[in-house]
Order: sequence, then C-alpha cells, then structure tokens
Amino acid sequence: MRILVVEDDALIGDGLQAGLAQLGFTVDWLRNGRDGLAALAVAPYDAVVLDLGLPGIDGLDILAAWRRAGQQVPVLVLTARDALSDRVGGLDAGADDYLTKPFALVEVAARLRALIRRSHGQGAPLLCHGKLVYDPTARRAMLDGEVLDLTARELALLELLLAGKGRVQPRALLEEKLYGWGEEVGSNAVEVHIHHLRKKLGSDFIRTVRGVGYTLGDEA
Repeated sequence: MRILVVEDDALIGDGLQAGLAQLGFTVDWLRNGRDGLAALAVAPYDAVVLDLGLPGIDGLDILAAWRRAGQQVPVLVLTARDALSDRVGGLDAGADDYLTKPFALVEVAARLRALIRRSHGQGAPLLCHGKLVYDPTARRAMLDGEVLDLTARELALLELLLAGKGRVQPRALLEEKLYGWGEEVGSNAVEVHIHHLRKKLGSDFIRTVRGVGYTLGDEA
C-alpha cells in the first residue's frame, strides 16, 4: 500500500518513511504544505499521514482543500496539537483518525491498516481468497496452512490484489502503488512479480484481463 507522509520535522519524517517501509508500505515523504496539497493529484495513495504545523500551508487547510476537491483518501493526522479543540477540529475538517506526538511507529502502522481496511469496505484484519490467508500485520501469507516464501514486493502485490478483490486492477496502477518516487522501475516489473506469484500460488490464482490488467481467479 502506498502512503503519503507530509511532515516538516526531518527526524520524524525520516523515521516514518524508513519504519513504515520496513513494515511493508511504499512511502513518499514531503516536507511542506504546498507540495503536500498537490500530491494527491499526481499519485494514487491508499492513506496519508498529515502533520498540521507545516510551512507554507497549515495541515488543516490542506485537509479541508482535499475534502472540498472530493479526495476521499483516508487521512491520519499526526501532530503535537493535543488539545481537545484541536482533535475535534481535525476530525471535523475531514480527518479519519488523529494521533498526537510522541507516538509509537507500530501504532501508526496499525491505524493506517485499519483506515485502509475501512476504505476498502473490509472489516476483518485477514485477507482471504480460496485456500490462501494473508495477515497484513505479520506480513505473512499461508496457502493450505503452509507459510509461503514471498519477497517484500511479492507480498505487497499480493496485498493489493486481495484488497481489490472482485476488481480488475490496471498494471499501471499496481506499478504506482508498488513503487514510490525516485525508485527505479523496470518496464515489465509488475509482470515479473505476477509470474513469480503464479509459480508459488498456482497459475490460475491471478487472472490476466488482456488490455486491462489483473484480478484474482476463481476461489475454487
């Protein structure tokens, strides 16, 4: 899942980017309000971690502008403003969750996973398809009760396909979700990951819809 972090504090921003990446997220980090305001128009994010005290434009103004523009991406406000009025103001401005600093990285990750589940209409923490069970928290996929040996990128692609179950996902969209800004991407990177997943999950697990993209095969 691709996450946008808008945070001007270098120590916090770097920690979030590195820590969330280690937990399986693709993370882009921006350091000022103006860049953050424009970011949702250029990349398909699954969730945003938004600071409020940003240079250029305040985080609440960014959030309000996103919501006025119809942007529905889940937003977790992460800020030092801990007064009740600040929390209420953030939620009323369109935030989906509110967490004050200092914070624990594992809690940020857990809240992001919960927000993304809700945005996809999923209540259960486990993602299942046929005999496959995927645990996003543990980053573990099991087929017929056996743990699969998958690379980090294969796990990320599998999670995207499971979260979008029932929909055909374009190759370009999957690529944008898997790779952040500045990462080198081969022209057939998604196809290579799909090929490897099919070898490990079965050739019918992922179905190609020619000219459109990929979707999960029949659960049977």
